[in-house]
Amino acid sequence: MKATFYSPCNWLIQAWLAAVLLLFSIPVAVATAEDSTDARFAENARTRYVEAVNRFRADGDNPTNAAQLACSCYDAADFATNDSERAVLAREGISACRGSIVQHPDYAPTHYYLAMNLGQLAKTEILSALSLLPVMEQEFKVAAALDPLYDYAGPERNLGLLYLQAPRIASIGSHRKAREFLESAANLAPDYPENQLNLAEAYLKWNEPENAGAALQLLDDGWVKAQVEFSGDAWAQSWEDWTTRREDAEKKLDKIHQKKPVK
Repeated sequence: MKATFYSPCNWLIQAWLAAVLLLFSIPVAVATAEDSTDARFAENARTRYVEAVNRFRADGDNPTNAAQLACSCYDAADFATNDSERAVLAREGISACRGSIVQHPDYAPTHYYLAMNLGQLAKTEILSALSLLPVMEQEFKVAAALDPLYDYAGPERNLGLLYLQAPRIASIGSHRKAREFLESAANLAPDYPENQLNLAEAYLKWNEPENAGAALQLLDDGWVKAQVEFSGDAWAQSWEDWTTRREDAEKKLDKIHQKKPVK
């Protein structure tokens, strides 16, 4: 999205809009009555949320329960039908993490899901979205320092996406940092499809088809193995997303190759 003219006010509006549209390791999917697959994913997310709430109520001092609740809040928020519902779920996850961090400051998952739920909240609060981004950055950095391999290099993966998609004007967006962390995530957990996909998509965005092709080749080489490792209902939504994005990235790369002049 480009501003028609470069007034400070217009740049700020563009920054707010970009912040609200941030996407992280699990893309937003809105269930509809016509889409039975999305409806099934939404129902599964709600079931996991209820189970996590019950565990947290039974033992809220356990940091694992706090992190699982925050994770389920994040997932359920992906299927929220309006901003109010999304914000309520995000705030519940944020509250669970912050309360747990006071008692267990060195537990990576609560820092990680605090940042993830702040991302959900940023999508609902246009005026304060930019102020949330540095907090997310800090929490992802803490999680990365405590456990860089958590969620298949999730902290570094999401830092890379944050720097890639956040506004560069009046915010923390950075091409250099996006590259650094997306490449790091792919190196730390190369067999996790999301990491190679993010990297391929970023390379395409930066007009680096050779690097994009290399990332897609690594993805292709490990595709069958990943289907075995990440199998079952819990991964069904991810595989639907990964398959679509893989096909889209390959089509974009093919178009670039077709446009290249023959020497």
